[in-house]
Parts: sequence; C-alpha cells; structure tokens
Amino acid sequence: MQGRQKPITHHFASAQQRPKEQIAIRFKRHKAWIELNWNDYYRSAEAAGLGLRSLGVSPGDRVALLSNTRWEWAALDFAILGIGAVTVPVYQSHRADEIEYVLQTTQARVLVLEDFSQWRKWESISKRCRFVEHIVFIHPPEDLPPGVLTWDDLCARAMQNPTGDEFHTLCQHVRIDDLATIVFTSGTSGDPKGVMLSHAQILSEVEDIAKAFPISHEDSSLSFLPYAHILGRVELWLHTYVGYTLNFAESIDRLRTNLAETKPTVMIGVPRVFEKIYSGLLSQIEGHPLRRTLFQWLHAADHWPQTLLADKLIYSKLREGLGGKLRFVVSGGAPLEPLLADFFKRAGLLILEGYGLTETTAAICANTPSDYRFGSVGKPLGDVRIKIASDGEILVKSQKIMTGYYANAEASQAAFDKDGYFLTGDIGEVDAQGFLRITDRKKDLIKTSGGKYVAPQKIEGLLKLNPLISHVLIHGDRKKYVVALVTLNESFAKQLAKNKGWSFRDFRALTQIPEMRESVKKIIADVNAQLASFETIKNFAILPEDFSLEKGELTPSLKIKRKACDEKYHQYIEELYL
Repeated sequence: MQGRQKPITHHFASAQQRPKEQIAIRFKRHKAWIELNWNDYYRSAEAAGLGLRSLGVSPGDRVALLSNTRWEWAALDFAILGIGAVTVPVYQSHRADEIEYVLQTTQARVLVLEDFSQWRKWESISKRCRFVEHIVFIHPPEDLPPGVLTWDDLCARAMQNPTGDEFHTLCQHVRIDDLATIVFTSGTSGDPKGVMLSHAQILSEVEDIAKAFPISHEDSSLSFLPYAHILGRVELWLHTYVGYTLNFAESIDRLRTNLAETKPTVMIGVPRVFEKIYSGLLSQIEGHPLRRTLFQWLHAADHWPQTLLADKLIYSKLREGLGGKLRFVVSGGAPLEPLLADFFKRAGLLILEGYGLTETTAAICANTPSDYRFGSVGKPLGDVRIKIASDGEILVKSQKIMTGYYANAEASQAAFDKDGYFLTGDIGEVDAQGFLRITDRKKDLIKTSGGKYVAPQKIEGLLKLNPLISHVLIHGDRKKYVVALVTLNESFAKQLAKNKGWSFRDFRALTQIPEMRESVKKIIADVNAQLASFETIKNFAILPEDFSLEKGELTPSLKIKRKACDEKYHQYIEELYL
C-alpha cells in the first residue's frame, strides 16, 4: 500500500525520468499528429503551473477549466494539482447559467476557456462572478479581449523568473489527504453537487484499476470522454500512473477516423458510442432482406466454417474500423445492454462494463478480461465493500468514496448511513459468484397505481437497440400503465422513409406521419413481448426532435435528465393518459 502514500503529482513528477522514446501523449495539429515524450509533457505542465503561481494561485485555490478534452487540459490538470491548487472541471456543453452555478459554488480565482465560443458565455455572467481574477484562453481569438491571457502568455510568465526545480518540489509537497478536485455531478434529478476528491481517492482508484487490468506502458488509448466527467478524468490519471500513451481524439465526430489513425490497444468509453456503432451496422442492412438474413445467419454462427465466414465478411471489417489493435474496452457511465456486449465479443472485441459514480471516483466494480459476466458490472475492486440494503439499494464503503460535497454539509451527511456506508441511490443485487447487477436508479423506479415497480432503464435500453430509436423516456409513476416518449435517429429515419417511398416535408414532419408511427409501434410491440404485462408500454408519442445537451435534456454523458424532461414534456405525457 506504499503507493497510496504518494499523490498523483508525485507520480507525474517522476514520470519525466521515463525513457525518451516512450510517448506520453499524441494530439493532432494542422492535420498532423504531434508526439510529446514524458519530459516534454512534464515541462508543459511545469510552465503552466508556475504561470498560475505567478498569478497568485496558492494551495487550496480553485482553478476552473471550461474546455473540450485536449492535451492542454491534461497538462493544466497536473499544473494545478502540482502547485497544490484544486481543479474544477466544467463541461464544455454547459449553458452560461450552469457555468455560473459551478463558479459561484467554488469561488474559482482563475477560469481557463478553450475558445471564443466559451468567452461569449462568460461575458453574460462575468459581472456576477467578480471573484474570478484571471481569464486564460487555450485557443485565443485573433482579437483578444483586453486583460485576458493566452496559453502562451501563461507559460511565458514561468520563464520570466526561472527557479530551477520549484515545480518538482511543489509536486512533492502535495499531501495524500489534500483536496485535488471538485467534480460536479451530472444533475439528472436535481441541482449538481460538487464532489470533493482528495489524492487518496485518486490513488486508490488508479492503483486498483492497474492491478485488475492487464495494462502497461506499452499500451495506448484514445481519449475522447469529457474530462469534466469522472470516467474521463480517471483515464487521464491512470495514464500517468501506468505510463501508457494517451492519444487525444479531435472530436466525437472524428472518433472513427482517429481510431483508424492511432490504433489504440485499450479504450474507455460509454455505451452510447457502441450503440451508435451497432446501429450504424444495422442501418446498412435495413431495407435489404437478403443482407439482413445473411447477417442474422452469420451472427448466429455455431460452427467454425460459419464463424470464419462471419469474421471475414463482417467482424474483421468492424475491428479494422476501430483501429484493429483493441484488446478490450472498458464501458461505464450508463448501463450496457448484454446483447451489445455479446455482439462485440462475437466480433472479437471484449467490452467490459464497470460501475461507479462521481462520488466513488468512478469504478468500484468492474468486469475484467479474466473474470467477466455480461449483464453484470463485475466484482468489487480493491478495498471496496458492498452491502445491499433492505430496499435493494447498493451501499459502499471504500477509500475511493468522496470526502463530501463542497459547501454542502447537509447533503454530505445525508449521503452516508449510520455505519459510514455511502448510499449510491442505485438498486442492485450480488450473485453467488460475487458479480454485482444494477437493476435501476432508486429515484428512477416507477411505481404504478397498481403498486408494481417498473425499471425504466431496462425498457429504454431494449428500445434503443433498434437503429430507428435515438432516445426514450419512460413514464408511469402513480399511473395505471406505462407510456413512452420516443425520439428518432434522424439519418436512419430519413433513409427508412426513402427506402419505403414515404413523402415528407422535413424531419419534424416525418416524425409525425402515420407510417412512421406504425414503424415505432411495431418496435414497441417487439419489446413488449419481452416484458412482464405491468411493464409493457400501452401508449407512446414521437417527439418532433431529439433530446439534446443544448436544450438541457441530456447530461454530458448523454443520459436523460428525467426531472427536466418530465417537466418540459408534461403536456405530451398527460395526453397519453387521456
């Protein structure tokens, strides 16, 4: 356990001594991939850290980062942690009022913005956030606003008064129980809360993941999850602890291209990515009965000639499209349908589901390459102790559990039971082999007027396996039966209409034509056949546009904000019960 006495900053400071040929990070600039070894990477963080020191940032001060995932974000995280300050990540997709909430709660002294699009949001709230003393641009506009620093300006300040090994010394002075970061929850059921994580939680997490998974400095990953999400952040810390190469995706839209270019060996993702890959494959056979029949026959392969043919015609192309070298993928952030896990395993790609929350520093359970069971989230990691409450709630005790919610003592106290176990809010069960299964969120469980409990995530997951369906919101609390609001995959819906010869003016109109409703009705009927009678969807409505981050309907990890959507679409829901 000696490693747990060393904060992640100690590991980062010593990483500069790794061999020059070991690549720390890769990122794309002007259509070319740039490589930095560990010493170069360390020097970038050092310059940024000392630049922040020159601005007056002291141990314990909060520095907020509002940016997409990129290499400067990673360097800044270690720069902030290295000088003993606290990183406050802010989702790049946040609206101005959401950004203000995070800044007001944490009283951040410095705000780092990715580009001018984030500056516009800042301008609208700046007068109410005068405690922010400095603004730094990672990618500055040509006309830089007065009094604002650029990334180059920040790093150059460190060179004005060079002080030898000051940053290395500061990294070594960070203590294991120091507050490292305040990560805000996604706010699916209310206002986000600022989760306080110390270096003890970070080290507990990365050490146990490194022990559970066969990863080494020879591996590489493609990083695309937002670093404001705890899962993305753990990937960043783990890469420093283990020493593998971190490739930075240009964007989600460029993910497939970047996978082919960087050829990662391991990856961390969320189910939505794999759902889209699966849906994309199904969309290629929709409207082609012969293709569909062939696909179903090949996917059901039981004998080696059939399996070999399936691999040659389908699976090898799928693996190659993902880079061709992936050994396994870790999935978290939302439930993964067992059907998807089984499909990708047949394709030669093992997707291993884990489970955790922001409050638990991401994973507390995980399936591993040597010990997995689809439909479960794996076994407890390291020191994690789990017990199931009388109502089915999963309770956890571990060093990975947060120190509390920032500036919210009442919520911090309410998060634990009398024995010190953290209340996850998730319902689950542990099987005889020790695998944990999540059945639903405690707050999300629907209780019909007949007294039956319905788990909406299960139903929503089954519906989303069809490529026509983008999102689903199940409703039925204190009602006689279950109903659904459905949104469509625009590109697939338009292609379906074209194949069928349906006429439509635009996508909004297409969602409402009788033929489209009949198609969705058949999909729902197929899913209903897999459910108990009290779970079945009795009525539904197709919304004219998809749920989105921008409209506040989805979290940055693409989960539905149920409370917000229930309120926003209240009229739609009520009409389904008339």
